[in-house]
Amino acid sequence: MARSALMNIMVNTAMKAGRGLIRDFGEVENLQVSRKGPADYVSVADKRSEKVVMDELMKARPTYSFLMEEGGEIKGTDGMHRWIVDPIDGTTNFLHGVPIFAVAIALERNDEIVSSVIYNPVMDELFTAEKGNGAWLNNRRLRVAGRKHLSEALMCTGINSQGRALDALQLRQLAHITPAVSGIRRSGSISMDLAWLAAGRFDGVWEAGLKPWDVAPGLLVVKEAGGFLTDFAGGNDAVAKGEVVAGNELIQRELLKAIQSVK
Repeated sequence: MARSALMNIMVNTAMKAGRGLIRDFGEVENLQVSRKGPADYVSVADKRSEKVVMDELMKARPTYSFLMEEGGEIKGTDGMHRWIVDPIDGTTNFLHGVPIFAVAIALERNDEIVSSVIYNPVMDELFTAEKGNGAWLNNRRLRVAGRKHLSEALMCTGINSQGRALDALQLRQLAHITPAVSGIRRSGSISMDLAWLAAGRFDGVWEAGLKPWDVAPGLLVVKEAGGFLTDFAGGNDAVAKGEVVAGNELIQRELLKAIQSVK
């Protein structure tokens, strides 16, 4: 698989940050942790990982802007390009010793995601996508699963259930969708959920209350694997709205109908 110069930069950056996370994952009980909100934590590991990513990307492309989970927005002079970074997508998993988390990086060009990397350092799984060049797991081309009916589908969602107004709606969606599908999982990392959808491990993913760094990396991986991803209205504002409904063409359409029927 031939990678562009930009993709090589992103891959090397994610893997360097991943090496640091492996070290911290082995000593997670000693990490300093603070709480940002309900079921929302930040650790020293998040900040270290984000610094590695920012330093490497800024060294390679010093004029690009950044949007980062911990560091916020940093305006560059380029005007066209922006890195969107989640240094640990799945921090709660990480802090509990659950090996489902990732360094997630997307590159936005003129408001369109054109490159993505999602790297799980514990499993050593590297998901990459570039616009028009497909989605890949390590060196294997990815394609979404071909199941045609919700009754056959393994779904994935994310619900915190700690007092957010949105949680009640998502619980109603869960109650409505569960009887119609083969099974439902909740992994704790939306980037990994979307990457696993692209790899055919999940058939559908839905979630709301997300941030741009949650959605942007996985969006392109899904689309380049032949999947479909929209917001809850069926539009193309998933990153801005923080809403995801994804699957192959048939499953995504049926899942979207099911979600829209719940008020």
